[in-house]
Amino acid sequence: MGRKKRRNPLLEQLEIIDVAAEGKSIAKFEDRIIFVTGTIPGDIVDVQITKKKKKYSEGYPTKFHKYSDDRVEPECEHFGVCGGCKWQHLPYSKQLFYKNKQVTDNFERIGKIDIKEKIEILAAPKDYYYRNKLEFSFSNKEWLTKEQVESGEEFGVRNACGFHVPKMFDKIVNVNHCHLQDNYSNEIRNFVRQFALDNDLEFFDIRANEGFLRNMIVRNTAKGELMLIVIFLKMNDDVKKLLDAIYAEFPQITSLNYVINPKLNDSINDLEVVNYKGKDHLMEEMDDLKFKVSPKSFYQTNSEQAYNLYKKALEFADISANDLVYDLYTGTGTIANFIAKKAKKVIGIEYVEDAIKDAKINSELNNITNTEFFAGDMKDVLNDEFVKAHGKPDVIIIDPPRAGMHQDVVDTLLRISPKRIVYISCNPATQARDIALMKEQYKTLKIQPVDMFPQTHHVENIALLKLV
Repeated sequence: MGRKKRRNPLLEQLEIIDVAAEGKSIAKFEDRIIFVTGTIPGDIVDVQITKKKKKYSEGYPTKFHKYSDDRVEPECEHFGVCGGCKWQHLPYSKQLFYKNKQVTDNFERIGKIDIKEKIEILAAPKDYYYRNKLEFSFSNKEWLTKEQVESGEEFGVRNACGFHVPKMFDKIVNVNHCHLQDNYSNEIRNFVRQFALDNDLEFFDIRANEGFLRNMIVRNTAKGELMLIVIFLKMNDDVKKLLDAIYAEFPQITSLNYVINPKLNDSINDLEVVNYKGKDHLMEEMDDLKFKVSPKSFYQTNSEQAYNLYKKALEFADISANDLVYDLYTGTGTIANFIAKKAKKVIGIEYVEDAIKDAKINSELNNITNTEFFAGDMKDVLNDEFVKAHGKPDVIIIDPPRAGMHQDVVDTLLRISPKRIVYISCNPATQARDIALMKEQYKTLKIQPVDMFPQTHHVENIALLKLV
C-alpha cells in the first residue's frame, strides 16, 4: 500500500501581525511564519494550511474570531473573488504605511543596503478610478461564488466578461462594476457583454482554444479620449456587426480597433492592430508635453501620479545643461522627453520597436531635438561599443520591468560608471536585489516610494545612487 497523504492542519486563533508580498498577511505559529490570504493585521483567525515548506506555511482563513479595528468595508462587490484590489478592506492611510514599510524592508533586510535618506511615500491623488487602462477577458466558464454553487441552481453555459480569478487561468469573474477606471469602461464592457449574449456570439473557451470573443482593452486619457481594442479568435461577419454596434452606442470613442488572435496566448504585441473607426492612437498630455499612445504602447496606467513620479525622478537626477543622460527601458520615451529640456542630450533604449517609433514621434510633436532612441534587447544594445559610439552618460535613469535588470546590464552599468543613477521600479524586491549588486561602487543616497496603485499591494519606488 502507498503512504497515506497527511492532511494539512487547521491552526486556531492566530493573530495577523504584519503584511507580506502579493497581498498576503503574516501570522506566527510556534516561531513559524504563516502567510495568510484575505486578512489584515489585527484579525484573529483560524487558518487552514494549504502548503507547508521548510521555513514557512501558507493558508487561508476559515473563521474570524475578531476583525481588526482597522478593517473597512470594501467598495467593490467583487472583492475577495477578483484578485485585482486585495487591499480594499484596509484604510488608505494604512495601505500607505505598509507600502512604505515594504520598500524599506526590501532595501534594509533583504538587500542589506544603507540608505542615507528615506522620504515618506507619496500618496496618490485618487484612491479609486485612477487607471487609464484595463483589460477584460471573455470566457464561457464564469466563476461561480460559493453561494451560487450551494444554491443548487442549474447555470448552464456560463458566459462572462471580467477578470481572471487568481490561480484559475480558465475562470473569469463576471464584473458588473469596476472601481478602477472611468465609468465609461463599465458601460462599454457591460454593453458588449449584453450584445454578445443577445446575438449568440461565442465567448472564448481557453482550454479548447475555441469561440469568438476573446479580450477587450479600454484606454482613456485625462482629456477624455477613449480607445477600445476588441480581440477576436477569428475573423467573420460578426466582427463588423459588433464593432458597428459599439460605435453607434458610444460615438465618443476616439479610437476603435480590433485584433485577430488565433494563438494559444493573449499577447497582441506580435499581431496587427486594425483601426476600425477614428484615430489609431490617443493623445495624452503631461505638463506642457503631448504624448502619442498607440494600442500597443506602454504608458503609466495612473496618469496623474505618473506626472508626480516623473517630477520626483527629475529632481533626483539633478540634471545640468551639459549632461548626457541615458534613459533605459524608455518605453514611448515619456521620461526621456520629460527630462530633455534639462539635459544636453537624452538617449533612450527600449525592447519594443513600436514604442520606440512612438518615442521619436513624441519628440517631434513637442519640438524636442536633443533625444535619440534605439530599439533592442537592453543586454544586447547597451554595451561598451554603444557607449563608445554615443558617449559616456553623466546620468542614467532606469525603469525596468518587474523582473528587474539582467546581470549583463548591471555589469555594463558598473563599467560605464555614471555619476548618478536614478532607478525607478514597480518591484522594490528586484530593485533592491539589483542595487545590492552595485553597492560596492554606488551609495544609495535616498529613496522615495510612490503609490501608483491604491487598493493593491503594489508600490513604485525611486532610488538615487551616487558613484562612490
